[in-house]
Amino acid sequence: MATGEAGNKSVEWRVNTTEGSTVKLEPESNVIGRAWQGLKVKVFEFAKKVWKIGVDDPRKAMHGIKVGLALSLVSLFYYTRPLYDGVGGTAMWAIMTVVVIFDYSVGGSLYKGFNRTIATSTGGALALGIHFFADKSGKTFEPLVLGASLFLLASAATFSRFIPIVKARFDYGITIFILTFSLVSMSGYRVEKVVTMAQQRLSTIAIGVTICFLVCIFICPVWAGGDLHLLIIRNMEKLADSFEGCVGNYFDGSEKNSAGYKCVLNSKASEDSLANLATWEPAHGAFNFRHPWKQYLKVGSAMRYCAYCIEALNGCINSDIQTPEHTKKHLSAVCMKVSSEASKVLKEMVNSVMTMTKSPCIDHLVGEMNIAVEELHSAMRTLSDSITRSSAVSVSFVETLPLITIASLVIEVCTRVEAIVDSVEELASLAGFKPVAISNETQEQDAMKAVHVQIV
Repeated sequence: MATGEAGNKSVEWRVNTTEGSTVKLEPESNVIGRAWQGLKVKVFEFAKKVWKIGVDDPRKAMHGIKVGLALSLVSLFYYTRPLYDGVGGTAMWAIMTVVVIFDYSVGGSLYKGFNRTIATSTGGALALGIHFFADKSGKTFEPLVLGASLFLLASAATFSRFIPIVKARFDYGITIFILTFSLVSMSGYRVEKVVTMAQQRLSTIAIGVTICFLVCIFICPVWAGGDLHLLIIRNMEKLADSFEGCVGNYFDGSEKNSAGYKCVLNSKASEDSLANLATWEPAHGAFNFRHPWKQYLKVGSAMRYCAYCIEALNGCINSDIQTPEHTKKHLSAVCMKVSSEASKVLKEMVNSVMTMTKSPCIDHLVGEMNIAVEELHSAMRTLSDSITRSSAVSVSFVETLPLITIASLVIEVCTRVEAIVDSVEELASLAGFKPVAISNETQEQDAMKAVHVQIV
């Protein structure tokens, strides 16, 4: 039964349930008010996320402005009568061209633009040639020739997309080729002035490509090569921090960030895409023509091999079988020294790639890391001897097995760090990194360090 109370501005409803309790039903106005309030909160949160995206990377907001500017410029050929008369009724193709080829990076726009231009030209020319041959074969065989050519060329072009080098460089162009050939050949069967139509479409596509290139290159350009360069630097920094943090978390209980290696493991697709787009870009900034972008992929591959080893190390550290603290102390100091020296090597490589200079001290740092590795080997042999002399060999072995595994992985990481150094040095040689001038005082200090190392 429902009852209402007089004297209130709004009616309050109550319903008696089967258990004998009373449930209060809110007025409809309150429900709508709460729904509206919830909608406002969601809109506000969405606006905050959008604002954060723009603040974190202003280039994304600028990209939207650049696309709008390019479309505004190319739309003049559609809305302005003299320009519209000059290109005929195909001005819309220029707008479509800007929409489909304007990419976030300069390399992406150049890749799509060149592919579209070449594919449109070859597809259109081939379609015109086949249309001319079909027209000479008579009305009876004309549709058969056009249909057979469409089947053969579309099949062959589609199959070519499975060839790795074609897929990497011309996948988009093959799609445009099939589209252009199909449109021109099929239109040519019904349209008499097919040559004029093809010329008009090519001219409007050229207009769209030109405007797209000019806006993309000269207004706040985003270079894929520069992004690849920074990606390698950031990943190397994360690799150094995660290795040192992982070992530190295990031995001294610190809570350093040790998950940076995961970014390295997940960056292969981004590296491949950026390297492919960077090969299309002209010389810019510190990157000359024919800069060895493919070598960055080798550096990234070497870093991933190292990251896999750090992942295994992290898995052993977080396993259920733990080594007692009194056993850890036997290798604690030397393992942390090894991780610190390896981190110094990686950070020196970061500085080398960032400044595009050859490191003057990398050989010394690698030598220090190898000395620390030899100290770890000695400490592991000492620990093994102490286990052998122990009265409870089996118990000691079970306690130290995880520690020995972790120490072995630390040594393996250092081996893979050396592979990263080799790949960076090859990049420095191919890219022509400049050597850093070393003062006489620094040379004397390095010589004294070398003598000290030999004495030790």
